Amino acid sequence: MKKLALSLVVAAAAIGATIAVPASAALKKGAEAPLFTTSGALAGKSFRFDLNEALKKGPVVLYFYPKAFTQGCTLEAHAFAEAMDEFRAAGAQVVGMSNDDIETLKKFSTEACRDEFPVARATPGLIRAYDVALKREGVPTGLTDRTSYVIGTDGRIVMVHSDLDWREHVSKTLAAVKAMKRKG
Repeated sequence: MKKLALSLVVAAAAIGATIAVPASAALKKGAEAPLFTTSGALAGKSFRFDLNEALKKGPVVLYFYPKAFTQGCTLEAHAFAEAMDEFRAAGAQVVGMSNDDIETLKKFSTEACRDEFPVARATPGLIRAYDVALKREGVPTGLTDRTSYVIGTDGRIVMVHSDLDWREHVSKTLAAVKAMKRKG
């Protein structure tokens, strides 16, 4: 019986080791968010996104997602799109971030984001700067994990939520921006 239990523990550990898990977000609450400029898409059209310029207009929600048009990422984009009126009322901008190419982002911005908010390229340098590399067996995959950052107008991280399950990213980031507005 002990051998069977040990075998099951070893098998479970082996299975767990092959599953992609998000890196622990290095940027903690209160840390300065790395400033960047990158290409993006909104409503199927290309544009340049500059975090520094965006922060002059209000807080920014940067949500990193692994891959456009995968089930979880599409559902998450739909959820953010449905909540955009509330984000706007709280004075916040939402930007989805992945390492997808610009043509994919153009299509995703229309189909999944429903033309409600932009998506932008997370370059390898941005993935490192925000410590959002999705790793498989400890090795970066080139994809981002699912991590959401709320960044205040002072450029500091107000809230971090890192979880491959997409379901709480919208509610947690929305709660953070609403709390900022109440304090503001």
